[in-house]
Amino acid sequence: MELYDSNRSASAHRVRIALALKGLPYRAMTLSLSRGGGQQLLPEYRAINPQGMLPSVIDDDFVLTQSLAIIEYLDECHPAPPLLPEDPRLRARARQLAQIVVGDIQSLTNLRVLTYLRSVLGTADVDRSLWYRHWLLEGLDALELWLTAESGSRFCVGERVSVADVCLVPLLHSARRFALALDDFPRLCEVEEACLELPAFQAAHPDRHPEDP
Repeated sequence: MELYDSNRSASAHRVRIALALKGLPYRAMTLSLSRGGGQQLLPEYRAINPQGMLPSVIDDDFVLTQSLAIIEYLDECHPAPPLLPEDPRLRARARQLAQIVVGDIQSLTNLRVLTYLRSVLGTADVDRSLWYRHWLLEGLDALELWLTAESGSRFCVGERVSVADVCLVPLLHSARRFALALDDFPRLCEVEEACLELPAFQAAHPDRHPEDP
């Protein structure tokens, strides 16, 4: 299996965590998001992923993009340990929390959005920072409230890691990379701390992977 990866991509970080939790070997194809305007935009990579986005996984002759689709594919092909709870309500809750991260926060704060604001709309640095902080903080507030209302569990949903945790940890890492203090989100940080005690989360951490070439 090949993973097109970058240590600056929260989406790729999610997939690395899932692969590590499943104990699946893979070959990392690391792309630079900055060199030459971004290697993910080169024709050679767009032949694999027409969107020019990370991550992409190639499993034999099967190409798959979009981190949540990849994670669910891995979970279905390699069901142990499961990343979705058996209980339908807990399963739905895990998917809900993951969608808040992927659909409502990172879709508005990712590199291509910030690049468009700068290069096409001419948005000033301070305004792009305000944009990023607004959508990030709005999502973090919602996640904190959801997890606080269901406090008492070690992870986002119950006592086992789920897709919600796989999405949360890269989000918080990205927030810190942009110098955002997380003091107002103690429950999120508590879950993050529990996750980072696990070898799979440690192995997938950006600090453990090469810098963009």
